[in-house]
Amino acid sequence: MTEPLSPGSTIGIIGGGQLGRMLAMAAARLSYHTLVLEPQAHCPAHQVADRQIAADYDNPSALEELAAECAVVTYEFENVPVAAAEALAQKVSVFPPPAALAVSQDRLAEKTFLNDAGIATAPFRAVATADELKAALAEFGGQGVLKTRRFGYDGKGQHVFRGPEAVETVFDAMGTDELILEGLVGFEREISVIGVRGRDGSIALYDPAENVHRDGILRTSTVPVATPAATIEAAGAATRRLLERLDYVGIVGVEFFVLPDGSVIANEFAPRVHNSGHWTEAACAVSQFEQHIRAICGLPLGDTRRHSDCVMENLIGDDVDQASVILREVDAVLHLYGKTETRPGRKMGHVTRLKQRELPRRG
Repeated sequence: MTEPLSPGSTIGIIGGGQLGRMLAMAAARLSYHTLVLEPQAHCPAHQVADRQIAADYDNPSALEELAAECAVVTYEFENVPVAAAEALAQKVSVFPPPAALAVSQDRLAEKTFLNDAGIATAPFRAVATADELKAALAEFGGQGVLKTRRFGYDGKGQHVFRGPEAVETVFDAMGTDELILEGLVGFEREISVIGVRGRDGSIALYDPAENVHRDGILRTSTVPVATPAATIEAAGAATRRLLERLDYVGIVGVEFFVLPDGSVIANEFAPRVHNSGHWTEAACAVSQFEQHIRAICGLPLGDTRRHSDCVMENLIGDDVDQASVILREVDAVLHLYGKTETRPGRKMGHVTRLKQRELPRRG
């Protein structure tokens, strides 16, 4: 364990989207500078960071500059080239560790890692041919979710089998033969746990949120969840185990399915700040973004208790046009991402609505 990073030090952030933007804002509140590596000029994070390097994530000269100017480097998304992260780690601390990136980028490796850590998942099989897919479907009762092993997000790179169906053309549709079939499981709800581990090994967890998706994209996260205490404890224990097994530093988001008997199985984890944790900026004293900065900089972890119940809603595409109405709502905390182009399916911002309470009358 090294000394905490001194105020005024520079934190490197790989990725300049909304998560990088919110990390840069949290870093500034703790008196840190930020340098963002992102190929898109004038990205959302650029608007609030000290400086941006407009280059590809694996550009050698850009990585050299990042390592030379930063005391620590982190990232906002899990598809950072692992080789680039590993090269950086030879010269500067990189958190979360590149090993977490490598595991999370391949769904087969991820599911295998979780099972080896004693964390249950849906049944799964690697498939690379039509015959292997047919055999896996037969094993899973003819049903399952076929996913690309890499680069899927927000419901992309998936195909659901619910009964007899030709499989020969699915590989062309998926665009790759590196696939994984996951068995369908009957679950009551999806929850996620936002956990953090410091450089000293200390761990803290936020309350789990219940997530609702539409068209593969997270729409709402609600806290608290309507599940027994034993379910919450099981999800928390699995998250702690994952953090320890990875020798992790920073925020992680772990998604779970809650089964009818109250047990949980892990769906996936993201080695970064997570969309389902956005509610923490409005309902906790220390948000997931500040918590991540604290962890990677060697500062004490903050309090994860919530002071309010809440519902976080993503503003997708034209939803952002509601901003002027939302601003008139009582107990609504609006956060827009500074994106200039609105597109269907694009996350433009989010609003967290705190549980209504009776306010004192004025005058």
